[in-house]
Amino acid sequence: MGYNRENYKRIREAYRTKYLRAYEIANERMAEVHARSPEIDAIDRELRLTGAEIALAVIGTGEGYREKLAAAEAKNMTLQAKRAALLADLGYPADYTLPPYECPKCKDSGFIDTKMCDCMRRELVMAAYEVSGLGALMRTQSFESFDLSFYNAENGDRSRMQSNFDQLQNYAEQFTMESESLLLVGPTGLGKTHLSTAIARRVIERGYDVYYTGAIGMFSDFEHARFGTGTERAAAEPNRYIDCDLLILDDLGTEVSNQFVNACLYTVLNNRINLKRPTIISTNLKGKEIKERYADRIASRLLCEYKPYIFVGQDVRFRRNL
Repeated sequence: MGYNRENYKRIREAYRTKYLRAYEIANERMAEVHARSPEIDAIDRELRLTGAEIALAVIGTGEGYREKLAAAEAKNMTLQAKRAALLADLGYPADYTLPPYECPKCKDSGFIDTKMCDCMRRELVMAAYEVSGLGALMRTQSFESFDLSFYNAENGDRSRMQSNFDQLQNYAEQFTMESESLLLVGPTGLGKTHLSTAIARRVIERGYDVYYTGAIGMFSDFEHARFGTGTERAAAEPNRYIDCDLLILDDLGTEVSNQFVNACLYTVLNNRINLKRPTIISTNLKGKEIKERYADRIASRLLCEYKPYIFVGQDVRFRRNL
């Protein structure tokens, strides 16, 4: 799996800064305490010596090294207790001169041994939400909030949608870079966007780089990049459609169809297929309409390289307002 490179670089640097700042604060507090209490200053110097004694005793194998280790540890404990009492007399907590880490588990390094700490993983997930293109959809659309009761049980719609739901949830839970590309097909208001968002949320949480966009927005970015009609960020944006681990393209078929749009779509589809990067596309177009609207090389990729999921039922938005 691969977190967004820019996010990872930025957050990794932020952790280095936090780690160093925690030590700076500890050193500043240490100087403050030593200025107020020469006795604590003397204890700290002695603690450094006993720390060295303990280290030597630990690696020692000569006669009496166990006794030396026990004596050094006992001395260290006595000095620590005396130091804590003196700090308390001055009104300081016992840990005042220790680095004030935000995460005591990884000590603000982001890693425990070689394993990423949960705190850094959360930071990466939140950053991924911000750049995924999901926006406000993330707050309301998840697998948990998908309501199958809006689909008719008597005519088989609910059973069909239950199957879609189960398979798409399993897809998100088991997602890897070897996962299939999907084509979600059906009229508007049947949950294609909702389940696409739910997949994106779960795949992001599992540490993958996901980019979610509408078809119109994607082609607009390509237009800005080609004709220089947008910002520098927009001009660089097309790379996201190729580089991300999972691309989710919503509402294909709502864009104005022309030669430029077809060329852009083919570039994205073909590159992602060649790079073996999964893509999820939702569309209101049926198979025949896809063939009529797009060039053969696009239609063949959508209809042969993507696993189809057919969405059925009555517009959920309409039923919700009944």
